[in-house]
Amino acid sequence: MNHKIILASKSPRRQELLKLMDIDFRVVLKEVDESYPEHLSPEEIAVYIASKKAEAFDETIGDEIVLTADTIVCIDGLILGKPGNAEHAVEMLKMLSGKVHKVITGVCILHKNKYNKFFDVSEVFFRKLTDEEITSYVSEYMPLDKAGSYGIQERIGLIGIEKINGSYTNVVGLPTEKLYQQLKNL
Repeated sequence: MNHKIILASKSPRRQELLKLMDIDFRVVLKEVDESYPEHLSPEEIAVYIASKKAEAFDETIGDEIVLTADTIVCIDGLILGKPGNAEHAVEMLKMLSGKVHKVITGVCILHKNKYNKFFDVSEVFFRKLTDEEITSYVSEYMPLDKAGSYGIQERIGLIGIEKINGSYTNVVGLPTEKLYQQLKNL
């Protein structure tokens, strides 16, 4: 892959995944309104927001590839984005505790005025967490930049997740195996 890649994400987890894939990239950020139409499915929401992030670059790139992504957590039809504060984070984790939820990452690759959009879905099974496990995690890790208020690679993921159906890297925030195949085909 000899293309110049712009990663439009401030997520250190996405940046680390690209580094681990030996992909050369630079980070460029643009402010984007992440609202979405209410009638969309969770999968459509993730792709819609990733696409909006890519559209912000539409007029400004030449031969470069713009890579954008958006990850959401969905439980019982409810979308859990990033928590507004620590109390909200605790509330979200209590909602996920002892249940199965979906993590959906929408990805958009903009190259030569073409939008390549896709998503991945992983099911995550949390064991029942104690209130103390939840509150100590939130106070120590402050997961306010994470959809669903947790990072699978952090303490709560290591002690609380019983199993995953699907891609681990999707839960981290970027479905690397699907991304690699899409980039290879450019």
